[in-house]
Amino acid sequence: MKSLLKNIYKRLLYYGFDARRFLEALSPNKTSWYERDFLELKKQKGSDQTFSFGTPFPILTDKDDQGGVMKGHYFHQDLFIARKIHEANPQKHVDIGSRTDGFIAHVASYRQIELLDIRPIESAVRNISFRQANLMELPEDLINYTDSISSLHAIEHFGLGRYGDPIDYWGYLKALKNIAMMVKQGGTCYFSVPIGPQRIEFNAHRVFSISYLLSLFESEYSLKSFSYVNDDGDFFEDIALTDEYIASNCNCTYGCGIFILTKK
Repeated sequence: MKSLLKNIYKRLLYYGFDARRFLEALSPNKTSWYERDFLELKKQKGSDQTFSFGTPFPILTDKDDQGGVMKGHYFHQDLFIARKIHEANPQKHVDIGSRTDGFIAHVASYRQIELLDIRPIESAVRNISFRQANLMELPEDLINYTDSISSLHAIEHFGLGRYGDPIDYWGYLKALKNIAMMVKQGGTCYFSVPIGPQRIEFNAHRVFSISYLLSLFESEYSLKSFSYVNDDGDFFEDIALTDEYIASNCNCTYGCGIFILTKK
């Protein structure tokens, strides 16, 4: 039953509806304090005309939340890889499809970064250059293009159509091959995808087993380090990949594997 409810909750999230926060907002203790606080503010305002009251805009769940959530795939991977790039200080860094308001913003705060994505981006931001491209088809001018490249939480989407890309069951393999062609010998690839029992959850993403990922990397790269975020959103840095970890996918059902790879 718990598993069924979790799946229903996830499905509703896909359509933009957070059932948990909706039910929390409906609870009497949420609405009662909202009315009480509003009446108190009106009383304090009295006849003052500095601010008038506009259309009510109830936010009913923030009061009991923490000041911030420092957990999860994107939070940890974005900070971690941005830090690693700062330490490495490559000649050029190119990114494939990573999150612009997380990882890209972190890196752009201290250096230039070139972003490639299948979707258009109209914003112009200092230190970020953008090129629209479908990395399942590699433009010739990008071969041996950079000494440093990243693709964080992106390759799992290639070929599933979620972002307007053509449906291609083998899209992730084409992208991985093309990324390897972009990196110069001795260059570094920073890579992450969801890890767990291997599957497609259409059209959101693929989930990869660690053993399969390692088999994909072995011909092009040597593994420099492996880190991961578990199902609870906690980060484990620079873990030795034992046979047990590989077989169990670090005990993840939907975790995030973060690989730092060196091009052979």
